[in-house]
Amino acid sequence: MLIEHIARYQFAIHYVKGRVLDIACGSRFGTQIIAKTAKKRLTEVVGVDRDVETIVYAKGRYYYPLITFEAQNEADPMLPDRLGVFDSIFSFETIEHLQDETMYLNHLYTMLKPGGTLIISTLFGHGRGKRYESVESYYQRGVLVEQVPGRKGRHYPIDIVVCTKNEAE
Repeated sequence: MLIEHIARYQFAIHYVKGRVLDIACGSRFGTQIIAKTAKKRLTEVVGVDRDVETIVYAKGRYYYPLITFEAQNEADPMLPDRLGVFDSIFSFETIEHLQDETMYLNHLYTMLKPGGTLIISTLFGHGRGKRYESVESYYQRGVLVEQVPGRKGRHYPIDIVVCTKNEAE
């Protein structure tokens, strides 16, 4: 499981730039992986999780100058006002744990700058939103990430979707 999470962060590195949000980051080593690896393209990486103890742990364990960690609830109606806007947002295995996925997806859309990139991985399939200018779909099995449709006869337990918000918005 850990190596699969690392593989998703490694995949995301190629898409991140500017101000980045890792929402539902947990104790995230991944937030640090992104910050260290893509540091020349980044201005800030914000790791957000609803669990205060997890954020305290992350602040102590994964300090890096570009990173700030915040305890915030992804279901808070004021979340976009509290966090602002981002050039890149990633959310790995979050949506399947939420009661109100519509509000969460609306938050992500609101917090994403025009022309920004959203990367979501989920066990739910190809995603549900049709609001984005472009959508690229990938499958993940272990550390292998392949573009949809993948290989015939192979089961892929996780989908990764890369969405780009229309620049005109």
